[in-house]
Amino acid sequence: MTTTIVFVGPTLPAGEAARLLPGAEIRPPVAVGEILGMLRRRGLRRLAIIDGYFERMAAVWHKEILLALEKGIEVWGASSMGALRAAELAPFGMRGVGAIYEAFRSGELCADDEVAVAHLPGEAGYRAVSDALVNLRFGIRSAPGLTKAVRARLVELATARYYRERSWAQLVTDGRADGLPAAQLARLAAWDKPDAKRADAEALLTTLRRARPRKPPRLRVPRTWALRQLRAPER
Repeated sequence: MTTTIVFVGPTLPAGEAARLLPGAEIRPPVAVGEILGMLRRRGLRRLAIIDGYFERMAAVWHKEILLALEKGIEVWGASSMGALRAAELAPFGMRGVGAIYEAFRSGELCADDEVAVAHLPGEAGYRAVSDALVNLRFGIRSAPGLTKAVRARLVELATARYYRERSWAQLVTDGRADGLPAAQLARLAAWDKPDAKRADAEALLTTLRRARPRKPPRLRVPRTWALRQLRAPER
């Protein structure tokens, strides 16, 4: 009987997620209606959201998560859609892990596209084909050999790009076109880039491996008309 379900896609390979949290059911990115459809599953104790759909289908609803919390199911989030929802629903008992979650929770980050990436379909393992703005932002912050002015301008250039166009290579190209110092851009291009989203996903699964259950919040979620119409997605 599965007690923990993890929703993950481009942020971390499914096999790596299974290795970090043995016994969990590893599922693709969460979509609207999916959590609602799981609430009757026997033995389900925890949901962990890392990745979620948001473009070709609606994103997971907040009220689905609140209904899970109402039933005593722990809901955790990190890295991507999970970090967004955990920051938004922390006052109601959803639990977040990682630097990206903390940045959304504090208000340092506020735009959904900070974590958005373009990715291949499930048959190709949901492999990301762009870099998330938050990865670029955090990487620019920690990259060696950049002046404060260059860091600030690189963030502006990364933010100006559509999420599907963002990548470290594109950022260096944009920096050159913008006239930023060639030596600093060369060091940035050669630097081994960190992956904040992956690091937070790994931290979440490691945390879940040793976390103890806690008393669920007391919630009563209104059964609105819109919620009653919601159905699990067809894929």
